[in-house]
Amino acid sequence: MQNDRCYEYTQNRELSWLRFDRRVLEEAGDKSVPLLERLKFTAIFSSNLDEFFMVRVGSLCDIAKLSPDETDNKSGLTAAEQLEQIYAAIPPLIKQKRRIYSSVRAELDENGIRDLKYGELSDDERKFADRWFEENMLPILSPIIIGSHHPIPHLANKQLIAAALLKDKKGRHAIGMIPVPESLPAYLRLPDTDLRFIRMEELLTAKVLTLFGSYSVSELCVLCVTRNADLSFDEEKFEDSDEDFSRRVSKLLKKRDYLAIVRLELDRRVSDGFRAKLAAITQVGAHQIYVDECPLNMRYVFGLAGELSPDKAKRLGYPAYSPRWPEDLSRQKSMIEQVQKKDRLLFYPYDSVEPFLKLLGEAAVRPDVLSIKITIYRLASLSKIAQTLCRAAENGKEVLVMMELRARFDEANNIAWSKLLEEAGCQVIYGEEGYKCHSKICLITLRGRGKPTYITQVGTGNYNEKTNAMYTDLCLMTASERIGEDTAAFFRNMLVSDLNGGYNELSVSPMGIKNMICRNIDEQIKKGSDGYVCIKANAVTEREVIDKLCEASRAGVEIQMIIRGICCILPGVPGYTDNIRITSIVGRYLEHARIYRFGRGADEKLYIGSSDLMTRNLTRRVEIACPVYDPDIKEVLRQILSCQLRDTTKASMMLPDGSLRRKQSPEPFDSQSYFMEHSTHKPFIPENFCEKAVERLSSIFKRRR
Repeated sequence: MQNDRCYEYTQNRELSWLRFDRRVLEEAGDKSVPLLERLKFTAIFSSNLDEFFMVRVGSLCDIAKLSPDETDNKSGLTAAEQLEQIYAAIPPLIKQKRRIYSSVRAELDENGIRDLKYGELSDDERKFADRWFEENMLPILSPIIIGSHHPIPHLANKQLIAAALLKDKKGRHAIGMIPVPESLPAYLRLPDTDLRFIRMEELLTAKVLTLFGSYSVSELCVLCVTRNADLSFDEEKFEDSDEDFSRRVSKLLKKRDYLAIVRLELDRRVSDGFRAKLAAITQVGAHQIYVDECPLNMRYVFGLAGELSPDKAKRLGYPAYSPRWPEDLSRQKSMIEQVQKKDRLLFYPYDSVEPFLKLLGEAAVRPDVLSIKITIYRLASLSKIAQTLCRAAENGKEVLVMMELRARFDEANNIAWSKLLEEAGCQVIYGEEGYKCHSKICLITLRGRGKPTYITQVGTGNYNEKTNAMYTDLCLMTASERIGEDTAAFFRNMLVSDLNGGYNELSVSPMGIKNMICRNIDEQIKKGSDGYVCIKANAVTEREVIDKLCEASRAGVEIQMIIRGICCILPGVPGYTDNIRITSIVGRYLEHARIYRFGRGADEKLYIGSSDLMTRNLTRRVEIACPVYDPDIKEVLRQILSCQLRDTTKASMMLPDGSLRRKQSPEPFDSQSYFMEHSTHKPFIPENFCEKAVERLSSIFKRRR
């Protein structure tokens, strides 16, 4: 029974996520981080919080209405109780953000990067801004007065809006609103300066007094609303229709902007009366209104570096880093042939994605390649991978692309790419109804002697060259016959909607990965204090796995976990999780790789995969975990885990109450910096290296004689 669950060693998912985002904000306050990167971490914190409200708070609001008595199985809280705690947890985060942002902004000012108010402009700058406003902004503004005869306009999600409390000549009040046109740049750079600029909303609010005709402006603020963006793609949500799946997804996307408002942000304090009117217009409660004196939309931050001189950008940002070509791979030799001789592993972003692109490019043109099959969840907007798949199809290869249209916030990009792939001759299929295809797997089938041979690539991250340079991920390339046969079976099963197919090597969810993990933990439980489990993932929420880890801890198994974000299991709780230690790393790169290690020595088992330990990944998505057998690659995975567990610079330890505390050490060690400076690969040695070395030595001796 649910009410018999033990909550001693678990915490609520949403509150755990907010603790993680606080850790991101702390990186913005870390003075050892370059100044411009600190500003970016502030923006990342804000963006994370936006998505949290759009997705998690939005879904909880729906649950609170539809299933008010349903409780969370990690905390026993109803949706309404979770929302109450969430809304209460936000103001301290905003206060901390304001303090950090003010400190960062003061240092930016000292370095000639000034985000100005209209009143701070010089006379020449004001003339320039006024002229720009008249010529570029004013013609496309749409002032709206909301009163008894004027309907409330649609407020788009996260669009900045200048709002004014107005009074007419008879003393009657109304609300005026002017959306900041999204076609305009985020800020206006002022001439003849290093980097002085005024944001569009600041320029607009300075001109509001002149934009409402005979009305006078009593109060003024900038606001934006956050809407529920948690769209359900379950089949029953669609009307009966003969339209294909991609068209239904396209239609559903249009509804995103019209879902309920879950947060109202104001850029300054306003009177109770003005606040009440804004609350009535947006239909939010007082607890859903937040005053944030930082910019309400900080996406502009990521473009600032491009405005700086190269010297200043270098001084204020992270040192440039170029991913390396792995030392154990030859640039000149065929990638397919190198993988056929030995399994290969790429460790992004320290290793370049180029070897995989070269592998795929070879497959697109080699006459002995029969087909390429791949699952795609997210693609870069200018995707070399997608372009190569198109080229392969045009060259007569059978190309099967299993495209997931429901990758949140990437749906439109995936729809566009699916059309281009189809036009090039690729066979495009979509994820199973009710199950997102989140796996990252590619199968190259070659003509062999008597039967086909395979090259299989399994990844922990998306086929996205942009994120490959920002996320830490793993890419395994293998010619294993058994893994290749399993992968071929996987694609056959997906074509006939068989989610329960059997596999010899691969673990495939729904259910397959969870069963594999629990089975391996059970094997360690039998070893008692000699047992060992080490898991690196992004999140842990699945209750059955949490309970199994608790069982293992109580049996004496040593458990080390490297969990970047949400973590619903609490470590070090006496009598429950005494033997569990949890580390979270937040640094220059987003930790995204998933590694599962069970045991040590001869009985050790290692897997990499696409799945986190979340209920959605393990039971409602198509995910893949793959065993690793190559001894050199197993050693690399051990090294990755060991270095991250040693990290004392970017790592935090989770405490039994769920809070995160930065590690302290007299000898700081940054695992990400270590991997930037140290390769995990052994140098490539040509096959005839010894023969050539002997020849060279012989020639040297002959010359000396």
